[in-house]
Amino acid sequence: MPLVSVIMPAYNVELYIAEAIDSILAQTFADFELIIVVDGSQDASATIARSYQQRDSRILVFQHERNMGRGGALNRGMAIATGKYIAWMDSDDVSSPMRLESQVDFLEAYPEIGAVGTQGKIVNENLSTIFTYDVPQQHSLIVYNLYLGMSFLGASVMIRRPFLEAVGGFDSSLMRAQDTDLFARLVHDTDIRFANLPECHYLYRKYAQNIRTAASANTEVIAQKVIRRMVEQLWDEAPAGTIERFQRLRFELKLNWAERRAAKKDLRRFIELLISHNYVDAEDRPLLHAAMNRRLESTTPRRWQQFCHWRRHRLGF
Repeated sequence: MPLVSVIMPAYNVELYIAEAIDSILAQTFADFELIIVVDGSQDASATIARSYQQRDSRILVFQHERNMGRGGALNRGMAIATGKYIAWMDSDDVSSPMRLESQVDFLEAYPEIGAVGTQGKIVNENLSTIFTYDVPQQHSLIVYNLYLGMSFLGASVMIRRPFLEAVGGFDSSLMRAQDTDLFARLVHDTDIRFANLPECHYLYRKYAQNIRTAASANTEVIAQKVIRRMVEQLWDEAPAGTIERFQRLRFELKLNWAERRAAKKDLRRFIELLISHNYVDAEDRPLLHAAMNRRLESTTPRRWQQFCHWRRHRLGF
């Protein structure tokens, strides 16, 4: 039985799937199984995956006759997986050779942590860097950013199996934001603690086809649905104004003075609820308030941002 199960959903990725598989086979950590779920692909993805299966006994390939979506494919892989730790990876991306070893070492060293991600980069078709992610390493900021920013590079995560089983895996009805929804349910329904490694171990490929897919899935509407569900879980209601402000804060859109005052009130309540529900520790309140102030500052006009920056560095507040 392998220590790690890596699940790779694949849909029409014949140009990139070989590179994704090669990046797992090149891992410095060898005690894994790679479960590839070809999700109704109409190209050569399945043929390529099965050619690797013939060469390496650690690779298992399963095929859906019709497309079930990323969440459904991941859940199929989870049902088959036998590892103590579950990782997943998109089939057009690349993992660094040290990814699995670094994550396993971390989870073995810190048994209180239930899931660990990594830093990452958005790259183009040729793996040239477009943007570098800087996701938070501390649990409290990861939970805070689930609602308001970038908490994880979702496909970089490795998680202890019992936590996934406790929440029943991914919501296969969602076309986008499945990772965010999963992490929010883990926080709500379990006592999980999160972390992100400081090193970059994941390259997330952006190219014309997957950008069109994201746009066609109406990402913003789906993300708003997920945020609404998360807010309802936290404070038993989801006021329309609060959801709209959270969405604007998440994308760092500008707010007028009245909206900023309302957003600050929302965020103070939000932080206290995170603490009272034991999602985060009370001693992290100053850290969360600092994150709140930075987020609010990002929504203000440029001149006010310059004044706040000057005041913070000259006067210390």
